[in-house]
Amino acid sequence: MNVQAELNGGVATATAPKQGIVWIASFPKSGNTWTRTFLHNLVNIQSGNTEAQRINEMNRFSTWDIDKKIYEKLLGYVLRSDQKREIAATRHKVHEYIADGAEGLVFVKSHNALVMDRGYSTINFAVTSGAIYIVRNPLDVAISYAHHMGISIDSTIAKLAAENAETKATTTAVYEVLGSWSQHVMSWTRKPHRAIYVMRYEDMLADPHQAFGRLARHLLLDPTEEQLMHAIDLSSFEKLKEQEEKGGFRERPKEAKRFFREGRAGQWKETLTPLQIQRIIRDHREQMTRFGYLKGDGTPV
Repeated sequence: MNVQAELNGGVATATAPKQGIVWIASFPKSGNTWTRTFLHNLVNIQSGNTEAQRINEMNRFSTWDIDKKIYEKLLGYVLRSDQKREIAATRHKVHEYIADGAEGLVFVKSHNALVMDRGYSTINFAVTSGAIYIVRNPLDVAISYAHHMGISIDSTIAKLAAENAETKATTTAVYEVLGSWSQHVMSWTRKPHRAIYVMRYEDMLADPHQAFGRLARHLLLDPTEEQLMHAIDLSSFEKLKEQEEKGGFRERPKEAKRFFREGRAGQWKETLTPLQIQRIIRDHREQMTRFGYLKGDGTPV
């Protein structure tokens, strides 16, 4: 679907051209890489390639929006990590560069919240064809993100609650605007939007056939049953984990022992203390309730 058409009062239809950026957006450790891998595998299969997508070669028709090299190429100089206003002002040009360099649709990973940053939107709607937003129970995100960052769960819970949080720049990536977990979720889902397809990580686990089938149809990929099942199989957590064990994964931060760790829901029941659970619920009650992670009486599901 075409975001810009809807923002301008138009109507996005199934005949809209398949070109521009499709954002795959989420708070970190919420199923972003799994979703991208599925889409890669499905497109490969529909193109006649039945081999599994290699996780370290997912730049064929997907990328991310914080590649420092692109910013520096467009700005014409080496960036310092404190030049955030310059980075914010260049984001839209980076998105244009990515879209212009692709033939048809290009899937772009983003952990940016859908917000204004230093006077500029984090997303360039003029080159956007649609978006997929993945949400995951913050009780489980806290555990996965802690392992990912190499920090304690208590520190991670504080990060999830940090209003207007931003990530630190690295040698290869500019900063991202995360906000708190609740801010992030709210920014992408505050109003139902036909161009933004929202998925729950837990539903992807419970019934991948239904979850990924609906996603594929939303993107007008129209797979056969055989193509869909093959893409789901090639993208299973077990096979992604096996790929990482054999050849590593470029997106794994140096602080993490591995990127694909457990890939299941409900880890919080075994890992978090009652106090940690209470803190997360206190910080994110509204959004947790919206997405079915809390019962009517406020107890976690």
